[in-house]
Amino acid sequence: MTSTTRPSAPTRVYVARLAGTSVFDPIGDQVGKVHDVVVLVPVKGVPRAVGLVVEVSGRRRVFVPLTRVTGIEPGAVITTGLLNIRRFEQRASETLVVSQLLDRVVTMRDGSGTATIEDVAMEQQRNGDWLVTKLFVRRRESGLLRRGSTLVVDVTDVTGLGPSAEQQGATSLLASLGDIKAADLADVLRDLPDDRRIEVAAELDNERLADVLEELGDEDRVEILSALEAGRAADVLDVMQPDDAADLVSELSPDKASELLALMQPEEAKDVRRLLAYDERTAGGLMTTEPIILGPEATVATALAQARRRDINPALSTMIFVARPPLETPTGRFLGVVHLQRALREPPHEPLGSFLDTDVEGVTPTDTISKVTRLMATYNNTALPVLDENRRLLGAISVDDVLDNLLPENWREAEDEETDNADLRMLHG
Repeated sequence: MTSTTRPSAPTRVYVARLAGTSVFDPIGDQVGKVHDVVVLVPVKGVPRAVGLVVEVSGRRRVFVPLTRVTGIEPGAVITTGLLNIRRFEQRASETLVVSQLLDRVVTMRDGSGTATIEDVAMEQQRNGDWLVTKLFVRRRESGLLRRGSTLVVDVTDVTGLGPSAEQQGATSLLASLGDIKAADLADVLRDLPDDRRIEVAAELDNERLADVLEELGDEDRVEILSALEAGRAADVLDVMQPDDAADLVSELSPDKASELLALMQPEEAKDVRRLLAYDERTAGGLMTTEPIILGPEATVATALAQARRRDINPALSTMIFVARPPLETPTGRFLGVVHLQRALREPPHEPLGSFLDTDVEGVTPTDTISKVTRLMATYNNTALPVLDENRRLLGAISVDDVLDNLLPENWREAEDEETDNADLRMLHG
């Protein structure tokens, strides 16, 4: 099976052969079939595959990010089981391999003529990204009865894959920025004119845009979210951490907030509504409802695998919360925590319940941010459990959430002349 976390060597998958492959959840139940692969084709550089279009029951087609694919093998694609059932809608910056790249005529850079794409190969890199690296092409020969020879070429050996001229504005800017951190990309967006900011933000995929919105000030992120089509805005909120999504929704008008909550996935919307019930300066308003939660019988190996998940906040990944079932918040009785550093010193098969830290002090959802800060500072914790009166785990607070609320409201917009990068001004377009 192909791991999407840390492959030992690049793994090549041909998309035409992948189409029609059954998609399974982790327990082996079929959830659909691969219909297509979504790629982003930059003006310069190598195209990146970002997700699958999967056909589920009722011939409905949904988008599955490749970050949620845990294995690709002959006849099977294995996912985490977390599928967004909202219908897939292609954006301007996206290209569908089967629908749009196969049979496309491209020009060979070596001057040897043109060729038709018959298949596209993507390879998983050591960092988990999937890049389009090879094309299986057939040369175009003169004469109706002559079929040209076939060959495999590097994707960089051809021209004609790139976006259309009308797409190149925002796409070119994003391509020039590369894979910079979300906080740095937020700085770039903040410096752009209003219409340009919205144009560039709309070209980001949902998860990337969610990360960037979390780094922007209230005014900018409300402006961007409000400018998106309602379904797209709800998709972005779905992939945000619940506490960040709740903070953003609370800044919207009541009508807009109600509209987007109704379009969100029911479970995600439920978490956001729970958090909106608390004052933003309390533990309940600061917490996320999705920390790492495991039962006492779970092993160290399972805990470490959970801590490696890309969607887990780094501050939260240092602590595993252990509780009785159910393991979704609000959980059964909270038992204690396992610190990641301690887990690294234990055998992989050791159950978490055998070395729990039961002395960690939790807070209630109505406790003030001052109490949360004192506890974190006193015990040098990067996260704290939030418990109800029956010691059920409601969520957890990470140190970065506390810092965001202790800093001045406009700290993101404050200029820092020592780090001001004059080159960014050239990207305004």
